[in-house]
This record gives sequence, C-alpha cells and structure tokens, in this order.
Amino acid sequence: MDILPAIDLKEGKAVRLTKGLMDSAKIYSDRPWELAKEFEDMGASWLHIVDLDGAFAGEPVNAKIIEKIASQTNLKIEIGGGIRDEKRIQDYLNLGIYRVILGSIALKNPDFVKLVAKKYKVAVGIDANNGFVAVEGWAEVSKVRATDLAKLYADAGVDAIIATDISKDGMLNGVNVDFTACIANASGVDTIASGGVKGIEDIISLKANKSIAGAIVGKAYYEGKIDLKEAFKIAL
Repeated sequence: MDILPAIDLKEGKAVRLTKGLMDSAKIYSDRPWELAKEFEDMGASWLHIVDLDGAFAGEPVNAKIIEKIASQTNLKIEIGGGIRDEKRIQDYLNLGIYRVILGSIALKNPDFVKLVAKKYKVAVGIDANNGFVAVEGWAEVSKVRATDLAKLYADAGVDAIIATDISKDGMLNGVNVDFTACIANASGVDTIASGGVKGIEDIISLKANKSIAGAIVGKAYYEGKIDLKEAFKIAL
C-alpha cells in the first residue's frame, strides 16, 4: 500500500482545510517545496498536491510553486485542482508531474476523461458527501452516487481513483475504510483513501483491506498525530 503525504496549496502556501471549507485554512508552511523535500527524506516516494485556488478558479493557479516542488524532489507527484482540458494535463506532465487528478470534470464530462486516460497517467478524484459526488471545490453536491461514478470508470484505463469522504476531511476522526473499499470494488481500479486519517491505526485498518491501494496523509502529520516513517514501514 502506498502512503501519499499531502500538500494543499492556497496562495502559494501549504495549508489544510476542514471539510474543504476555504475559510478554515490553516497555514503550515510558506515554503511548500521544503516540505516536499522533508517527506522525501522521510522515505516518501509519492506526493499528493491539490491546487485549492485552482479547484475554485477552474484553472491552475499555483503552477509555479508546483514546478518548484517537482524540480527539487524525485517524488512521484500527483496533482489535482482546476484541471479541465488536455493542455493543462500536458503542461503539468511536462513539468515532471507523474499523473493528474481529474475531479469535477470526471462527473461532468466522462467522455473527455476516458479519452485522456488512454493517452496520459490520469487519476479520477471521487469526492463524496453522504455518498453523493461533490464538485467545484466541493461547493456543489450532485445527485450521482459515488459508487455509480466509480463503476463508470471500471474499464476506462484510469491509473487510480482518489476517494474522499468530505465529512471526514481534516477532522482527524478516522478514515472511512468502508467507503473507500466500496469505490475500489465498484471500479476495480486501484483506490486511494483520502480524508480523515488520524493515526497509525487508520493505516493498519486500510492495509488490512486488500482492495485499497493507498492512503493520503495530511492533517494528521501536520498536527503531529502520526509518525510518517512508521506509516511507511507498516504500508510495505
């Protein structure tokens, strides 16, 4: 199982939100590229980045910071937030990004996502509120069930699915293992749990479920609730 430390970018700074609310942002670093290097030094091979400003703007906003992170580490980086067209995908991959995460557009234009998934490394972000898909920086909740969206990408060639239970995000009250497993089983695609990881016990629970391919760790690390080095060892 992979452990993906997370950096959420807002106005060039590394922040964490609670339940995706922008006005809940807590700043943890104004030099996110240094954070990325710290993760690499701890043993990380992956890095999960979200351009929060981009998610709301509908286009990348923190590209220069992301380029700096990519140029100063050897991490496999996945990036999401505001990616709506093929040019943005190409731009990010040209910066050395390993794969892009397509969220809102995965619901609104699945034909496009299936098309680019055949050409590039693409992950689909499925963010759910009470089981229903949320889009546009979680500002809108659709009437589409998360598991139904997952089924849509079962044979589409996507590299991974990032499954986020919004009610858990930034709350430090435990990851939703069952939700993540449901997405994995519905899609048959490597599925990464996002939102709610509060400590090593969550990593152990996720690892015990063979259908789950990874876990994103954010606030738990920043708030000193989890030892990433230990998490990397358990995940092996």
